[in-house]
Amino acid sequence: VLPPGRRARVRELAEDPGTGIEQNVFVEEQLAPDVSTLSSVDVVVAIHSSAVSWVDVLMTSGQYQHIPTLPYTPGLEYAGTVAWKGADVPDSKYKLGDKVYVACFSTGPRSSGPYQSYGGFASYAVAPMDAVYPMPDNFTYDQACNFAGNFETAYHCVVDCGKLQAGETILIHGASGATGLAAVQIAKILGATVIATGRSEDKLKRVKEHGADHTICLKRDDGEPGIKRFRDEVKALTDGKGVDVVYDGVGGDISLETLRCVNFGARFLIVGWASTPLVAKGKGGRGAPNANQLPTNLIMMKGLQVMGCPMVISTQKDPSIRPPRVAKLKEWAEAGKITPHVSHVFELENAKDALIARWNGDVLGGCVVRARS
Repeated sequence: VLPPGRRARVRELAEDPGTGIEQNVFVEEQLAPDVSTLSSVDVVVAIHSSAVSWVDVLMTSGQYQHIPTLPYTPGLEYAGTVAWKGADVPDSKYKLGDKVYVACFSTGPRSSGPYQSYGGFASYAVAPMDAVYPMPDNFTYDQACNFAGNFETAYHCVVDCGKLQAGETILIHGASGATGLAAVQIAKILGATVIATGRSEDKLKRVKEHGADHTICLKRDDGEPGIKRFRDEVKALTDGKGVDVVYDGVGGDISLETLRCVNFGARFLIVGWASTPLVAKGKGGRGAPNANQLPTNLIMMKGLQVMGCPMVISTQKDPSIRPPRVAKLKEWAEAGKITPHVSHVFELENAKDALIARWNGDVLGGCVVRARS
């Protein structure tokens, strides 16, 4: 019999993430899962670490495209040990005590179905065995829970959508973010030149340590809001040609300026809209009254290929695209070529502080909530 634990919960949706985190996130007792009610292919994971993602932040105000049933437990991905397994989970796959991580495709608050209620900000979660993966031997729990979603997103965008080639130049916006930093590492493995942008000189120094060839700080010199012009810097770094691929997880003014930094025929990958998180209505209201817009005249005259790159949705539409990238990322991880970076760690009781750190942009790479040390 497993002892009781703790879990974080979001009790209702707010108008904006800041309010949602401050007012609606709380921690309560969690009873261990009743294994008599579980499937023969289920696995109970005793969670050590859970990633704190940008999606977790947006979901507190219902401004992400998927809205879980309230109340819910945040945490899309987590890592821990196998505490129980169903009768049809073979020992050849997992044994009790094995170190594992769980991806977000069929479990957690972003999923649909019976496993939606098992978020990672908790002592325990239940997942189907096909969603559970062995931890790379050279990873910590903190790194493992920041592996699948971040690096699969970066791989899907850079490799599958962007077709980045050795010798090309890629401009990566939001390079200090979880997926942005993963994209930097993958682009360097592929042999590309990486120009990374961000708003913090200190963070960009760390991004350079992870492989970026050049960095550009977008913070305005006069301290005013918005970004500085960066076209001339990008053109200077590319001998006037512009970049071949853009990885844009930020949106807004950065996207508009970027359209003047590209080579003819460049691939423009839209990965997110971190600079304008309030695109949708608050409290789960649908519609996008504040949606970003791109000028079609520049897109045409530059011959751009503009691609939306939703990793999870694309994979749900075509599951066959996932096994090759999972295999390649596993190979790179075990060879030490990619390593999730985690800058912030919080105890489960301080889950609210973890979400605030992500919301405020304090995090470099990954952020973690720990249910066990």
